Amino acid sequence: MNRTKQTTCKSIREKAPRKQPATKAVMKSTPATRGVKKPHRPGTSAPREIRKYQKSTELLIRKLPFQRLDFKTDMRFQSSVVAALQEALEAYLVGLFEDNNLCAIHAKRMTIMLKDMQSGRRNQRRASQDLSLHKIRRLIEFVAN
Repeated sequence: MNRTKQTTCKSIREKAPRKQPATKAVMKSTPATRGVKKPHRPGTSAPREIRKYQKSTELLIRKLPFQRLDFKTDMRFQSSVVAALQEALEAYLVGLFEDNNLCAIHAKRMTIMLKDMQSGRRNQRRASQDLSLHKIRRLIEFVAN
């Protein structure tokens, strides 16, 4: 079938009047309704926190909660001894979590799990920096005498 041209037909309807754009003053006076501010995008806040804590040198555990820990002894400690214990404990925990993170990365995961801690304890390479609970107790007894 051959194509034929359409004939123009006159529209009977009148065109609707255009809306006039709002003036600038009216637009400025109305508050902009933005959506709810979303938290940080996934994957941005964790590396930022890691960099922040790697730069800092202050202790991560607060001093008073650490002092309130029950050492199951009736001894009193000087503040310098408590600070040394806290420093040693935090160094141990940081090393422990570094090893756990390596185990998780080896298993192609991003999250540390209990099995990483168990294998990390089994495969601990840093015997010189290992401050087990037994060594911490011996340190407390040594300082107390």
